[in-house]
Amino acid sequence: MPDAPALPLAQRLYAVQQQLGNAAMAAGRAPDAVQLLAVSKTRSADDIAALAALGVRDFGENYLQEALAKQAQLADLPLTWHFIGPIQSNKTRDIARRFHWVHSVDRLRIAERLSEQRGAEQPPLNICLQVNVDREASKSGVTPEQLPALAQQVAALPHLRLRGLMALPSADSNDRNRAAFATLARLQQQLGATLPGLDTLSMGMSDDFDTAIAEGATFVRIGTALFGPRPARP
Repeated sequence: MPDAPALPLAQRLYAVQQQLGNAAMAAGRAPDAVQLLAVSKTRSADDIAALAALGVRDFGENYLQEALAKQAQLADLPLTWHFIGPIQSNKTRDIARRFHWVHSVDRLRIAERLSEQRGAEQPPLNICLQVNVDREASKSGVTPEQLPALAQQVAALPHLRLRGLMALPSADSNDRNRAAFATLARLQQQLGATLPGLDTLSMGMSDDFDTAIAEGATFVRIGTALFGPRPARP
């Protein structure tokens, strides 16, 4: 992949879009079957506005307070906000009301709180369930065995719309990531037997999105390849 920091933002975006399209076509998929989710954690509101001016609409945030500040600064822009980080119970109200998507739901109580706290005047909150496909103790996520029951319970909640699954596989090898992505796709296909309409696989990042697309990703979460190296959090 080209050295992202050496390129202006527009060139980095164009390069990523070309790579997404090429990976989709190589997998026999339409280029528009894969959506770019720009991971904007630790990036400034100005960075997001600059990317939005180039046509990007979907932005992913991990840190709630940081995200809320940027949302306030960018309230006049038609952006779609995705929460992609770990969720604490005391943060669910703002997540429920201020985001369009949540990719990191891994337990029923969090889903219940999101449903209860979603505004009645708002459309259902789009939900992905985070699956710990590599069974790593250091990572969040429901186990594959627990997934069917959790999916049924979340799908029944009134103010949520279960859209699909998300995973953060290990980054130690492409082969292992491919196996993890394939596992997530298979789990979603199995869920489809009782929960038709699931349409989202949120998987793949800057270093492995081509592999994720080959295994069926519909959202790829790209940060470094778009913005350059991530600055340290203050």
